[in-house]
Amino acid sequence: MISFSDLYCVLTAVVPLYVTMFLAYFSVKWWTIFTPDQCAGINRFVAIFAVPLLSFEFISRINPYKMDLLFIAADAVSKLLILFVLFSWAKFSKRGSLDWAITLFSLSTLPNTLVMGIPLLKSMYGDDKESLMIQAVVLQCVVWYTLMLFLFEYRAARNILIQQKYFNGTNGIINTERNMDNHGGIQKLGGGSVGGEDEVVHVIVTTPPLGSGTSDSDSHSFQNFNKVAPDSKGFNPIVTAAAAEEDGVCEQSVQACHKEEENKTKKIDGEEVGTPEAIKVTEYSSSISSEMLKQILKIVWFKLVKNPNSYASILGLSWALASCRWGIKKPQILENSVTILSNAGLGMAMFSLGLFMALQPKIIACGNRLAAYGMLVRFVAGPAVMAVASIGVGLRGTILRVSIVQAALPQGIVPFVFAREYNLHPDMLSTAVIFGMIVSLPVTVLYYILLGL
Repeated sequence: MISFSDLYCVLTAVVPLYVTMFLAYFSVKWWTIFTPDQCAGINRFVAIFAVPLLSFEFISRINPYKMDLLFIAADAVSKLLILFVLFSWAKFSKRGSLDWAITLFSLSTLPNTLVMGIPLLKSMYGDDKESLMIQAVVLQCVVWYTLMLFLFEYRAARNILIQQKYFNGTNGIINTERNMDNHGGIQKLGGGSVGGEDEVVHVIVTTPPLGSGTSDSDSHSFQNFNKVAPDSKGFNPIVTAAAAEEDGVCEQSVQACHKEEENKTKKIDGEEVGTPEAIKVTEYSSSISSEMLKQILKIVWFKLVKNPNSYASILGLSWALASCRWGIKKPQILENSVTILSNAGLGMAMFSLGLFMALQPKIIACGNRLAAYGMLVRFVAGPAVMAVASIGVGLRGTILRVSIVQAALPQGIVPFVFAREYNLHPDMLSTAVIFGMIVSLPVTVLYYILLGL
């Protein structure tokens, strides 16, 4: 059973992260130290430098030759099963979407094993279970974070190519008027705003011609193409897009709207585009030909090659294999160069989370309904699938209980950093991290008691 000293050990790991997060929150909300642009820069630093070095540090210390294969198999089967279900839902359901498939996969399968899992599971099941948690962390860094990056880049490339294919093949479905101020203001649709009092997000993205190289700033704009405000009425964001070509450069304005009033329709240039439920726009075909798929994969490969997180996983695993095989140790100068930033990785990730919270109109940025869905996915659906997968591969006894409790840990911090970097439901991920870490202790203790009966 968990003693007071064990509980104190968990609190010593968690409380400093909350101190960091609230310092960031107050620095924007009360003290106005950072501007929104500076907050975005800090998150970019975390995604490009702190997280990759943190991943490398943990991966390089693992012994790949002494891993629990059944535990790894259960973890992999559970994630692949959830991935299959979500992508089937996105493909065949009218309410499904690639965006929500990626977000729900992150919510259900990527827990905060590093911060919460290691001290908590050691307290519950003994010191020898620490190695299992480290293995889970390494697998997340090597396999599942890399997969998440692939999905984020695939989504961005797919959206760009489909939009270009659609607008190059037609005259457009909405008349656009370029009404820009000297600072690159908002491009208006039909000469006016469509959203009224509803939540509207305006994004202007400049993309280079396909096949050409991109700078880092172009890459950042490219990744942020499809910025969508989450729909509190369900997992079905509604997008209105318009594009105009000039000298091979495509400027696209994406509006994401959701309506709160019923029995109300709106018109653009005299044509109805509204229903009692939400604004409707003419949908374009999202079918992907084999040639387009090749272009998407080419763009994704180009982006992943430039992403430091990809190199961190490969180099960390390579070093771990060589180090354990031949007993090679990192030179002290290399060790210090890596740890000086990797030690700040989690703290900076929580600092970025606090900055994001401060920029939102309310702490539960995604709304109460989506927050409740997120908690159910994190603490019920994830552990349930892990239990099925663990029993299926043959886990029994203490290791079975460890796998289930590990799946019931709060949402990981790194997935939020990626979600914010790619502008894919960061509000929901931030809510999952914040409230997940608050309720995680009683939830995991409840699982511990129930599994011990």
